[in-house]
Amino acid sequence: MNYYKISLLSSPLEPLTYSSTQKLEIACVVNVLLTKRELHGVVFSEVKEPDFTTKEILSKTDLYYSPKQIALAKFIATYYMCSLGDAFSLMLPFSSSDTLLGNSDTSMHSQVEPGNEIRLDNEIELSTKQKKALSFLKQHQTSLLFGDTGSGKTEVYMKLFEEKLQEGKRSVFLMPEISLTPQMSLRLEKHFGEAVVMWHSKLTPLQKKKAMAKIRSGEAYIIAGPRSALFLPIENLGLIVVDEEHDDSYKSSSRPRYNARDIAIYMGKLYDVPVVLGSATPSLSSYVKFPHARLKGGHFTSQKEFVYEKSTESLSPLVMSAIDATTKAKEQSIVFLPTRANFKYLICGDCGHTYECSFCSIGMSIHQRTRSMKCHYCNFAQAIPQVCCECGSANLTSSRLGTAEAVKNISEAFPDIKVEQFDRDVITTQAKLKKALKRFNDNETDILVGTQMLSKGHDYHGVTLAVVLGMDNMLNMSDYRAREKALSSLIQVAGRSGRAKNAKVLVQSFNEDFFSVYIDNYESFLEEEKFFREGLYPPFKKLCRVLFSHKNGLKAQEEMHKMHEHLLMMPNIEIVGFGKCAIERVANKYRFEILLRSDKSTDLIKAIKATKVPLAEIDMDPIEFG
Repeated sequence: MNYYKISLLSSPLEPLTYSSTQKLEIACVVNVLLTKRELHGVVFSEVKEPDFTTKEILSKTDLYYSPKQIALAKFIATYYMCSLGDAFSLMLPFSSSDTLLGNSDTSMHSQVEPGNEIRLDNEIELSTKQKKALSFLKQHQTSLLFGDTGSGKTEVYMKLFEEKLQEGKRSVFLMPEISLTPQMSLRLEKHFGEAVVMWHSKLTPLQKKKAMAKIRSGEAYIIAGPRSALFLPIENLGLIVVDEEHDDSYKSSSRPRYNARDIAIYMGKLYDVPVVLGSATPSLSSYVKFPHARLKGGHFTSQKEFVYEKSTESLSPLVMSAIDATTKAKEQSIVFLPTRANFKYLICGDCGHTYECSFCSIGMSIHQRTRSMKCHYCNFAQAIPQVCCECGSANLTSSRLGTAEAVKNISEAFPDIKVEQFDRDVITTQAKLKKALKRFNDNETDILVGTQMLSKGHDYHGVTLAVVLGMDNMLNMSDYRAREKALSSLIQVAGRSGRAKNAKVLVQSFNEDFFSVYIDNYESFLEEEKFFREGLYPPFKKLCRVLFSHKNGLKAQEEMHKMHEHLLMMPNIEIVGFGKCAIERVANKYRFEILLRSDKSTDLIKAIKATKVPLAEIDMDPIEFG
């Protein structure tokens, strides 16, 4: 009998010992029983016969993880403080029936014929600036392409893909979320044809099967998609590109709480391949840590005029007249709001009662389309009340404008124009996204009203008015990156306008002094922001957030205090604060937190390993503080 440590996939448990009459290879995937459930597990190591009874492994599959995937799983488990099973579950394994021999870890000689036989649509012509940037990127293992909106970053990426393809190497192209994939897939497929595979969660099972067949067979040379595309079983990896590297969508909000941008950088070292990060508004961390090629200006000769209105978030007379003038000129507008739905909160105007979720300590958002209030944290929904449940008053008011309400108000004011909502409440599938973008670019829609989805790198041809509401709400968030996030959002939204003709960007904010200084000079902002963050926040310090949640609030609080007491004894770390989370209750669980700071992540990891209690969930390099 042989004995093995098995890491159970998607399980927080440490590896468990099982037995088998078969001799098994390390890193193969097997089926085992845990209590009465059949689970997949990874053979992690062979061990001596233990002094307890073991269950026998049920069967062996033809799937296995490569040596590089094992190294990556160990890194993720160590750095993000999760189980090996959780780390392995991020990755799709190789199959012994794959048509390529060996894998990219063990046989780097040319098991793939160089890609000359793939017919490219046409030669990518780069400008002098783009050629200079390309040359710079090729000289560094990890580098940043800091390129203004419309400066031609995508052409530089495509030239890199082309060169790797000619070498018979494969490229991974990461985008922050699937809302970016339709237009990008058209551009890639137009040039590279069948060599491109798009990978994301909205693919149907059949589409996923076809995509995976191309990846496993080696026909796919460019694999593009959001963060899950990073963990596919790719042979002969030659390049990783992370577009819009500043985007928070790269950070996972559930265990393991990894950041795909940071994992890509680690994989670059592990696989010895170049990593290119790209953005018009790069994060301060990437700007400080990596050499950058600056790509200034754009392909567009049009001008943008910025107009600031001292106003709270509202469709003011100035906004409505600008929309009216743009529509009469047969031109298009986009209206950006930071919040989805109709409003963030419903409040009684007489007694001040706020309608919070029954299971979370957060206001519920109004959705007029479904005549309901919905919690965006746990998805609990209820009908919109007609009178206050506390005092019986009908004077119920809403505190913030949202997308659906803006669409309704604009449509009522201008009944002859076509207004569409463009957020996650309406754009729920890839097909809906493609159709909405096509309608807008075909001039069937006059105005798009949306949230962050609107600011992503879509190419809107005819926008001459961008209205940006709620900037001050973003600027005043309790987050050390609030200035960076607000300015970045404004630049990204403004960048969607004025691509064909001169455009106006109307910004509602009481902070014109801040925005107007940096709107055309993000580099100056980053240089100034370095001064504010030094000695306090990333990239100069490492942060870690420890979360405790339980249906019994006292239990969660006790666990927090227990770990806090032990952390006080640990060297080289600072406890920034501890207590209730800003949103104390989510999905009927009470939440507490400890925020830690240190010069080195290794000191944080050592301290947490020595003091961790069972209820603690670790969020290394957190981006959420609300």
